[in-house]
Amino acid sequence: MLDLGTNIAAPFAAMMLGDMGADVIKIERPPNGDDTRALPPYWGDEATVFLAVNRNKRSVLLDIRTPDGRATLLQLVESADVVIESFPPGLADKLKLRFEDLRERNSQLVLCSVSAFGDGPLGAKMPGYDALVQAVSGLMSFTGQPDTPPVRLAPSVLDLSTGMWALIGIQAALVRRSAGGGAEHVRPALLDTAFTLMCHQVLGYRATGDLPQKLGSGAPSASPYRVFGASDGYFMLATASDAQFVRLCTILNLPALTGDPRFATMNGRLTHRDEVDTLLGDEFRRRPISAWLQILSDAGLSVGRVNDIREALALPVVAERDLFVSPEQMHWPGGLPLLRLPIDRDGTGPGRPPPKLGEHTVEVLREAGMDYATLDRLNRQ
Repeated sequence: MLDLGTNIAAPFAAMMLGDMGADVIKIERPPNGDDTRALPPYWGDEATVFLAVNRNKRSVLLDIRTPDGRATLLQLVESADVVIESFPPGLADKLKLRFEDLRERNSQLVLCSVSAFGDGPLGAKMPGYDALVQAVSGLMSFTGQPDTPPVRLAPSVLDLSTGMWALIGIQAALVRRSAGGGAEHVRPALLDTAFTLMCHQVLGYRATGDLPQKLGSGAPSASPYRVFGASDGYFMLATASDAQFVRLCTILNLPALTGDPRFATMNGRLTHRDEVDTLLGDEFRRRPISAWLQILSDAGLSVGRVNDIREALALPVVAERDLFVSPEQMHWPGGLPLLRLPIDRDGTGPGRPPPKLGEHTVEVLREAGMDYATLDRLNRQ
C-alpha cells in the first residue's frame, strides 16, 4: 500500500496497516518529507511525533508535483491494494490524482482520502488541523472549567480517531472487494469523528435543546463524579448510582447527606452538584491521597490518583499489559521503545523502525522496474 499522508491521521492509519502485516510505502516530498519530521520534541535528530505514527513503513522521496514524479507514483499505484492520502484542498484536482484518475490505473484500488471537513465548500477552502476542528465542531465549547475560555483536548484525539475510522473503512472496502466488488473511495473526515465522539452530547441537545456545559473533570450524567483535592494532591472519584452514593456517605460518616432530599436521587445531585461537591471537598481535604485510595477502594468505589505521564508509566499495569515494543524487536539498535497497538499483542506488531527520509527510494523503485536512468533523473530533481 502507498501512504501519501502527512501529519497524524492518515499516517496513523497506514502505520496500523503496517503493524498488521501490510507492506507500506511512504511517499514523501523533497526536501523535508512529512511535516511531522520537523515538529519538536526531538529524540536526537528525530521528531517524536513522526516516530509515533510511522513505523513499519519504507520511505520513498518523490516529488509527485513534477511530471516524472507523478508518472512514477502512477506506476506504483498499478500494483497497490490501498492508497491513503491527506492532500490539502484542491491538490488532487490540480495534480490529476483524484479517485477517478487512480482507478483508471488500478480498477481494484481502495483509495482513502482523509480530510478535515470533507468535500463541501468548507473543506474546499480551509485546510484543517485537530485543534481547529475541535473548535468548529463545538467540542471545545464544553471542555474546561466553568467561566474560563474554551480549552482543546490536549491529545490529538480527532487525528488519531479519524485514523482508526480510516482503517476500519479500508478494511471494510477490502472485504467487499474480495467478495466481488471493485475500487472504492473511503473518505473519513475529522469533523465526522468529532460529532461521533460527542454522540451522547449531540443527542442530549437534540432531545432537550439544552447545550452541554463546562464541568471541568465532572460528568454530565453523574454526581459526585469528578476530581477532588486531598491534603497532598488530587484523585478522581466516580460514583454512578444512588447505592454508591449512600455507600460513600456511610464511609465518610456523613448521614446528613443521604438524609437530605436534595441529594437522594441522581437527578437531585446533578441539580445541586455544587453543594455536593463542596461538602465532599471539605471532607476530602482532611487526609492524603493514599488514605482515600485505601478507604474508598476498600468500599468498592471507583477511585484513582491523578498521575502525570511519568507516574502513569511507572504503574505495574503498564508492564503487565506489555504496552511497549523493544527496539530489539524492531531491529533498531539504540532506538526508542514504541507503543504497540492496543489490540492483540501477539499479532504482527512493529517489525520495522520508522524510516529515515528517503531511506528506501532506490529499493522500492527498483522493485517497481525503474531503470538506473530514471532513478538518477528522479534523484536529481
